[in-house]
Amino acid sequence: MLWPRRRFAAALGSSLALPVAAQFRIDITGVGATQLPVAVAPFKGETAGPAATSAIIRANLERSGVFRLVEPPAGLDERSRLPQEDLRSRGADALLAGTYARLADGSLDLRYRLWDAVGNREHFARTLSVAGADHRLAAHRIADEVYQQLTGERGVFATRIAYVTRAGRTFTLHVTDADGEGGQVALVSAEPIISPAWAPNGRELAYVSFETQKAVVWVQDIQTGRRTAVANFRGTNSAPAWSPDGRELIVTLSREGPAQLHVISRDGGTLRRLTASNAIDTEPVYTPDGRSVYFVSDRGGGPQIYRVAATGGTVERVTFAGSYNISPAISPDGRTLAYITRQGNAFRLTTLDIASGRSESISDTTEDESPSFAPNGRLIVYATRAGGRDVLMTTTLDGKIKTRLLTSGADMREPAWGPFGR
Repeated sequence: MLWPRRRFAAALGSSLALPVAAQFRIDITGVGATQLPVAVAPFKGETAGPAATSAIIRANLERSGVFRLVEPPAGLDERSRLPQEDLRSRGADALLAGTYARLADGSLDLRYRLWDAVGNREHFARTLSVAGADHRLAAHRIADEVYQQLTGERGVFATRIAYVTRAGRTFTLHVTDADGEGGQVALVSAEPIISPAWAPNGRELAYVSFETQKAVVWVQDIQTGRRTAVANFRGTNSAPAWSPDGRELIVTLSREGPAQLHVISRDGGTLRRLTASNAIDTEPVYTPDGRSVYFVSDRGGGPQIYRVAATGGTVERVTFAGSYNISPAISPDGRTLAYITRQGNAFRLTTLDIASGRSESISDTTEDESPSFAPNGRLIVYATRAGGRDVLMTTTLDGKIKTRLLTSGADMREPAWGPFGR
């Protein structure tokens, strides 16, 4: 792997947002234990668009691991009469159908209806008008509506991810849709970029750039490209993590000796030390309620995950299985910890139920890094190595449905899943 264990290793020692073309295709593997059978009909008129709306919706639903896609009857749109018997013979519990139309001003008019094929009734009927350039975002939002209607939970298809690619000696920070398509380039550098972290407002990213030949923590507005160096102290500045209210970040600084956790205001103006040890303390992440911080420390001889109150104080060890556990990520409900554990020579994505202490490895790859939860807590995106490339994967929490986001050329690392709201 090109940048192994970079976040823990980092503790040891200008660009406007530009459009970027879609670059991924999706490879889905695995079968979930329980899936809802859904038919998504081609939207009437969608072949006139740059990408089929129904295909984007189907890929979203399938990738979630919650749905099983059923072939729909032909010739349906939102005005059709529900072919209940046909759908039930195909095993479908629900049907989505609609119409795609581009208006004279270039905007899109999307009309769609979701039916309950079991109860022979309508779930909802909608009309969505969007700018022509937002055709993919519109499809993601429709998929989110379907997901929420059928599961009772919010979908994450219209959210975004950030990640870093490396092609030769060029590092690029990307922001894309949650399926890896579309998006923009936030930063291009000849030096490494690591540890992107989304602000709770979904408009800013904190990250570490080595462009000045040392690690510096920056905060960048994704829309305008405006950025500020918030941690540029003597020594290493690394591993930014936002507080849930977005007012502060925790960063790892070695300005006073061994790398320790410090809380810094979002503008870099106020600084206070959170941990004080002779070890390396790094990779912090706030709990969703903002009361505690998980982090990695080698104070016990090898890297393990610990917890401390956000105000400081007594440190509590969290991981005990294995001699090497790093890169904690906490689920939005605060119940599950995802992290990377070493098993022999393999580094695998693992989850820990915080209440019971039960841990489970959920990947079958051996060079996993950088887990990040989707904002509904149902998926995890992480980096790994497969097919001779550095790639990104998403997985359900039980590890049964995995999606590999494939790209040609660049190696992909450091994923961070953004919050709801866009």
